[in-house]
Order: sequence, then C-alpha cells, then structure tokens
Amino acid sequence: MARQLLTPRKLRNAGLGSYFRPIDLQAIGFTEPALRRSVRTGIVEKVARGLYRLTSAESTEHDTVAAVCAKIPRGIVCLLTALQIHGIGTRLSPEVWIAIPRGAQTPRTEISRVRVVRFSGALLTAGVQPIRLDGVPTHITTPARTVVDCFRLSRWIDQETALEALREALRLRRVAPAELLRVAAACGGGTRLRAALDVLTA
Repeated sequence: MARQLLTPRKLRNAGLGSYFRPIDLQAIGFTEPALRRSVRTGIVEKVARGLYRLTSAESTEHDTVAAVCAKIPRGIVCLLTALQIHGIGTRLSPEVWIAIPRGAQTPRTEISRVRVVRFSGALLTAGVQPIRLDGVPTHITTPARTVVDCFRLSRWIDQETALEALREALRLRRVAPAELLRVAAACGGGTRLRAALDVLTA
C-alpha cells in the first residue's frame, strides 16, 4: 500500500489548518502510524502534547492563537485577543483569551498562556462568528460583542481598555451604536456601555 503523505491540500480539503490533533486527521483517513512517519521524515512537527503542525506552513501574526484554537476546538476567541484580531485598539495581551462552555473541563496547553473565560446559554452564540486562523477553524466574538464584553466583564477588563475599544471601534466604523445596544440587550452589561456611548456620541 502506498505510504500516506500529509499535504496542505489534504488539510484544506478536510477543513483543517496548519495545526491539528491526531483525531482531526481521521476525517482524511490519515492513521497514527502515518502521522508518526510524517514526524520522522520532517513533514510534520510535534509542537505540544496532542498537537502537530505542518512543517511547510508559514508562520503568521496569529500563529500562537491558531495553535491554541486547534488545541481547544470548542473555544471562542474573545476579549483582548479578539480585539487584536479585529484590529481594534492598542492593548496587547501576553495571554490568549478563550471562552469555553460553563462546566467544561479547563483545557491545558503548553503552547501559550491561556486566559479562560466561561460562557453559557445565549452567550455561546450571540455575537459569535466562525473564523479561520492560519486555516484552523474556530469561533470569535464579533467586534460589537467584543466591545460589549469589555464593558460587561469589568472584573477582567479595566474601564480605560473598554473605553478605548469602544472609541476605536466607532472611529473605524467597525460597529454602530444601535448594534452595540442590541448585542448588549442579548448579553447584558448595557448600563455602563450606554453611559459611555452617551458621552462619546454627544
């Protein structure tokens, strides 16, 4: 039987990206022995426990986030990491902010420092959209939801950061006041956001 070779095209056809778990390869019939052989021959590299990367894949600015998302497939990119990906504001975080369902086991990863936030009910879907980072399928809070969360989750995000996110999102026309209020009505945190909107749009 011909040896299996892992290629970018096979990963794309399987809906996978540069980073993947062994279980993800089952969709393209790629076996564990074939994966080990790919590592030995240098086609694939192991980057963490249970996580691999196609060696030929180019690194991008979202490389670390993509790796975390591949490791935590049910995660939702949120808060400061979502702001960075959306290009809103100037706040950089050394951690990757990921939301997971309430009650789910806290994920462990050696790739990067991860800040875990827990969502439940409507918060898992309201203002959440699919995205691909380096080809890795995941989900992210929309610009409007991200700004709302910055006001809603004040125990993690300070007022200055929330105000900057709001101001920049409006300036860049990434959000509209009506959209923000609509998302806030679904997710909560509307009182502080409405007060800030009144000041900025006065």
